[in-house]
Amino acid sequence: MSELTGISQLATHKVANQPSSLVNINLFDSDLALKEALSREGASWAIGKAHDFGQLIGSEHCISLAFEANRYTPELKAFNRYGHRIDEVHYHPAYHQLMSIAIENEIHSIAWTNEKGGHVAHTALEFMFGQIEQGVCCPITMTYAAIPALRNQPEVAMQWEQKILSNKYDHRFIPATEKLGFTLGMAMTEKQGGSDVRANTTQAYPVNHKGAGEAYELVGHKWFCSAPMSDAFLTLAHTENGLSCFLVPRWKPDNTLNSIFIQRLKDKLGNRSNASAEIEYHQTYAIMIGEEGRGINTIIEMVHHTRLDASMAPAALMRQALIQAIHHATNRNVFGKPLIRQPLMRMVLADLAIESEAATTLLMRVARAFDESNQNTDAKMFARIAVAVSKYWLNKRAPNFIYEALEAHGGNGYVEEFIMPRLYREAPLNSIWEGSGNVICLDVLRTIEKSPEAIELFLDEVGKAGSENSYLLTTVDNLKKLLTDKDNLEKSARRITELMAISLQAALLIQHAPNEIADSFCSTRLNKDWGYTYGTLPKGVNIDKLLDRARDQ
Repeated sequence: MSELTGISQLATHKVANQPSSLVNINLFDSDLALKEALSREGASWAIGKAHDFGQLIGSEHCISLAFEANRYTPELKAFNRYGHRIDEVHYHPAYHQLMSIAIENEIHSIAWTNEKGGHVAHTALEFMFGQIEQGVCCPITMTYAAIPALRNQPEVAMQWEQKILSNKYDHRFIPATEKLGFTLGMAMTEKQGGSDVRANTTQAYPVNHKGAGEAYELVGHKWFCSAPMSDAFLTLAHTENGLSCFLVPRWKPDNTLNSIFIQRLKDKLGNRSNASAEIEYHQTYAIMIGEEGRGINTIIEMVHHTRLDASMAPAALMRQALIQAIHHATNRNVFGKPLIRQPLMRMVLADLAIESEAATTLLMRVARAFDESNQNTDAKMFARIAVAVSKYWLNKRAPNFIYEALEAHGGNGYVEEFIMPRLYREAPLNSIWEGSGNVICLDVLRTIEKSPEAIELFLDEVGKAGSENSYLLTTVDNLKKLLTDKDNLEKSARRITELMAISLQAALLIQHAPNEIADSFCSTRLNKDWGYTYGTLPKGVNIDKLLDRARDQ
């Protein structure tokens, strides 16, 4: 955000000791954990692209756009001035500029246009974007994640995929046939069901013939529909043979407006640049995607891929909160020396640095599993369980992490003109999106019960760290004991998922991170030589090395 250099010598005092804004920072080059992971996990070919994008998205210009897009929130225009129903949402120009940046830089498409490392590259790019603005990440994520679901209906995918992957953002409210590029959304949950989509009441009636690829009319509602100006939505509705998946375009084949009626926009805690709507279907044109009565199986691939980005979001928030806190502490003097030289503040920041690197490392390993899933059934099974574990755990860690980073700023951290309040309000969202905490933990259990080899694959991955770390061995033993207690599995679901998460994080850090990161993580998160808040690291931790690795360069 561009700030005028004003008069510092005021009539009553001199303005001093106020840190500058953290802008014009390369979010890739300054993040050693991300740089190392991009190469390690199979996307070294994307280093140049990541460098360029890190410079762009960390620029003062892009940061200013993010503030503008969240200050001037979307507005619903249900009717035009003549009384015609149009159901159009207006966004601030900054939102459209950010959408253009994301799409032109292939965040939504790069996973599908590269044979190797595409999901890793996608995750790295969106990880950087998500540090600056997460509202735009929602339509980008859904557009990215829609591809595997659409491919259940090849002839429909052929009609839509080219413009989904066009890398051209076209926000004009016109028929799809006239547009240069598409974005896609998703609308599943209803008022009475929430995550229990089998309780949905929306009905689908065939226009002529029944079955996959045929036209239907929908009648019903959806309680949450984010990015309602998308060009089409994947949605669920009941036919006489059960819950089925449909593609609902904004415009019908005759280029008339489809009857997707936006009732209102949600007034949300965070994610305010992104519109989330309540919608109704009334004789709404739709095409069935996949087998009739197996809508959950069809749309689950979209959900699976959105969970990768729902893991990305908290990791990105934590990284941005960390570098903001380090920047503030470096440029703020307290009691005669920089805040970052104060022993207790150094402990807090070092502890946060450990947590952030563990999050990034886990995220990027899971992304590699997505890349490997096409050729390897074991990798696909590992990805299925690991993304649920990471989605649960990283989102549980983010809110308190960001609160600590906010507190490190003092009063400025609580003022909306700074970025920290936006990060804090954003933190709870992705724990809810695509399955709240309990839903995710139960999903982990279902995967283990349905496919026992999944937990073996997971433990094999943890086992790659070797047998020298006693803390990790003890944690894995505790996990195995919980898994054998069949009578209490559901009650223990959160504990099981938590132990899986920290075991995998520890194993990855032992293999790939500097010793001071891995050792500190294991002694605190596994051995519990740690307090109840950040900044309670044990003696002997190399604070200097932790902060040197984490700080922006």
